[in-house]
Amino acid sequence: MKTLDLTLPTPAENLACDETLLNWREESGGGEILRFWESPETFVVVGYANKIATEVNVANCEAKEIPIFRRCSGGGTVLQGRGCLNYALILRIAENSPLASISGANKFIMERNRKAIESAIRNPPAAISVRGHTDLAIDGLKCSGNSQRRHKKFLLFHGTFLLNFNLALVGEFLRRPSKQPDYRKERSHDEFLTNLNLPADEVKIALQKIWKANLPLENPPLEKISELAREKYSTREWNFKF
Repeated sequence: MKTLDLTLPTPAENLACDETLLNWREESGGGEILRFWESPETFVVVGYANKIATEVNVANCEAKEIPIFRRCSGGGTVLQGRGCLNYALILRIAENSPLASISGANKFIMERNRKAIESAIRNPPAAISVRGHTDLAIDGLKCSGNSQRRHKKFLLFHGTFLLNFNLALVGEFLRRPSKQPDYRKERSHDEFLTNLNLPADEVKIALQKIWKANLPLENPPLEKISELAREKYSTREWNFKF
């Protein structure tokens, strides 16, 4: 597996990068990829099928000039910004492997990520666990959310680790989610989320080790990323389609 540590200038480009890497491997083949990125800009990202008016406090976003984007994968709405570490896995779907089904991929990938984070915490709590299929939680508090998009030969599995994010912002710009995992128990964002309080580099190293991503990815498809960002992720037609 190859590693790509690449933060592009805009949220649209960073979101487009994940989808472009998936399409690139699906169309041309090649090895698996682990990508990292971090954004200094605060912005909202809704899941593919989310309704913005239901999930987002649009008035607050407009008042504070917080942009709203839509990603290509499912899952819930999140707030991004400084203190979040984002990653993406582009994995080959082998027949009869754990990745051959959505649920199998969730279990396989999340357990590996759990082990990676556990190894990065100097005194890991016993209660670090996979919750709600694609969350990581410490003592019942969510520290990572994830989602996937699948093609025939490759899948994209991506998510965010809360490292030292300003969690108070989440309740300012996001509404209570319309769909909640049982373990949330109707808690507010402030009551439900927690930071890992780990340096980004330590989390990256742990993930690279668990996924055996030892070599850098050379010559990523930057032109295709820019094109997809411009024609899709920068458009109101895509971002506000629901």
